[in-house]
Amino acid sequence: MSIIEKFKESANYIQSKTTIQPTIGIILGTGLGGLVNEIDVVDEIPYEEIPNFPVSTVKSHSGKLILGRLGGKEVVAMQGRFHYYEGYTMQEVTFPVRVMKFLGIERLFVSNASGGVNPDFEVGEIMIINDHINLFPAHPLIGKNIDELGPRFPDMMHTYDKEMIALAKQIAGEHQIKVSEGVYAGLTGPTLETPAEYKYVRVIGADTVGMSTVPEVIVARHMDIPCFAISIITDLGVPGRIQETSLEDVIAVAKRQEPKMTTIMKELIERI
Repeated sequence: MSIIEKFKESANYIQSKTTIQPTIGIILGTGLGGLVNEIDVVDEIPYEEIPNFPVSTVKSHSGKLILGRLGGKEVVAMQGRFHYYEGYTMQEVTFPVRVMKFLGIERLFVSNASGGVNPDFEVGEIMIINDHINLFPAHPLIGKNIDELGPRFPDMMHTYDKEMIALAKQIAGEHQIKVSEGVYAGLTGPTLETPAEYKYVRVIGADTVGMSTVPEVIVARHMDIPCFAISIITDLGVPGRIQETSLEDVIAVAKRQEPKMTTIMKELIERI
């Protein structure tokens, strides 16, 4: 079976289990699954039931595909994503984004938890991603190009949609939610960065660093899907302010700030 046939088989299975025809795709990050509570859920499909789908191994990711309505739009949401550090290939990490395309999505929304390296940031800061730096050792587009999905050499000049960023900032202002904009650097994990690595990431131009998002967004842009991504700063990698951090610490901060992120995402989806 070709990879295209696998995408189609997965999409056909999902379509056979729901009446929802999503135009919006959503990927929810660590501790940020609460947006699902705002979705009028019609169907839930565990990943292990979907042909060809990977299965999340991270305990903070529940591993379900959610189909329903949010902000007047039909959506498909990944409650739990896949990471390179779990041992998946980049093609496996991004497989669900390809399947979302075959389900009919026209826009992709992504959230994550990250470490802040911008000295102006505080723990709990909400940052809208306006660019990224890909520091993963593998690339999701390496290999034979799938011409029917996108070009061999996709341009990444407009990776994050400027109109959605502007509208999200407007929505945040209306709700008195403080947001920043910045650059996200993607690294493999699963270790958090050393102080020297945090410094390196800052020197090369990043404001935050994390272990996801970049591969999914690259694949979405390869397929010409506009992307919006938002990050909650759960710990700091700023000299003199670095502290030991556990997964539980990350989840606690993410959950505290999640309602604000959810407000922005929900209203943005409603207004586009």
